[in-house]
Amino acid sequence: MPDTAPPVSPDSASFHARVLALVERIPAGRVMTYGQLATLAGSPGAARQVGYIMNGLAESALPWQRVINAQGAVSTDKLGFGDIQRNLLVAEGIAFDALLRCDLKRLQWWPDEDESSGQAGLF
Repeated sequence: MPDTAPPVSPDSASFHARVLALVERIPAGRVMTYGQLATLAGSPGAARQVGYIMNGLAESALPWQRVINAQGAVSTDKLGFGDIQRNLLVAEGIAFDALLRCDLKRLQWWPDEDESSGQAGLF
């Protein structure tokens, strides 16, 4: 059933909290994209704002490294820690090809996959 709730402002505390709650749930060895997080947090098209939120998480306990771009690559090379992010993902079993991309079709995680374990319904 399509979500008919109004969009959440990408600048709101609610959006920020929803993004962080989703990131916290990404299982090891799986990834989500910036755009996917924005959509699931209630603000389609706010991938850049998700990137800003992720930028502040490198020192946190949240699995920030599991958030990648829509091409299946890390976007943190420009920030100087792309190798760190890739190494963290490789340590979780995520392989990258010669173009430094992972297989999104296989590794992209969707929260509704939790339905079988009774964890669905966060949003």
